[in-house]
Amino acid sequence: MSEPRTAGKSEQTRALIVETALRLFRENGYEATTMRAIAKEAGVSVGNAYYYFGSKEELIQAYYDELQDEHNRACQAVLEREQDFAPRLLGVLRARVDTMVPYHAFAGKFFKFAAEPTSPLNPFSSESGPARAAAVAIYRELVNGSSLKIDPEFREELPELLWLYSMGIVLYWVHDSSEGCRKTYLLVERTVPLVNKMVMMSRLPGFKSVARELVGVIRDVRD
Repeated sequence: MSEPRTAGKSEQTRALIVETALRLFRENGYEATTMRAIAKEAGVSVGNAYYYFGSKEELIQAYYDELQDEHNRACQAVLEREQDFAPRLLGVLRARVDTMVPYHAFAGKFFKFAAEPTSPLNPFSSESGPARAAAVAIYRELVNGSSLKIDPEFREELPELLWLYSMGIVLYWVHDSSEGCRKTYLLVERTVPLVNKMVMMSRLPGFKSVARELVGVIRDVRD
């Protein structure tokens, strides 16, 4: 019976370190905050902090993972309720903003590091691979669980395109100074119908070839 309690305590310690790190990053800045300061504030040894996280970058990756888990949970209601593509996309993107809003005050502090191409915090880095795959998986569930009828090859690549679209929403959110990120929600509401129209147009004879060319571009760039 002691093993579950030990595992539970381990998760609590891990969560405490992440929570403490995020607070210190917000208060003192990312660069000025050391692992030693995080450990001291969290009430654990430096060695214990490094046991859970090998670097500050790993702490941010843990934050990304937790945020992704929150988004996944927040999406389930709309994905279970809706079948049409547009309402599913709207619900998923609104849920994305909902889960990010509490962290808006210090999002910009992380963005300048995530925007660096060589940074492990870059959303396209290998270190960010698990969080990226989890995010794309949500959009794959969105597409595959919908009543959408489109070219199979385009359907296969659409989840990644939707993830890239969501990254554009995130970038706007980082710089959104409106109260409660009102403009970000507006951007979602106004662009989802446009994305829906473009996806629907891919079924038309004149646009099928364009969709297939787009699929080819995505695959060439990715590979």
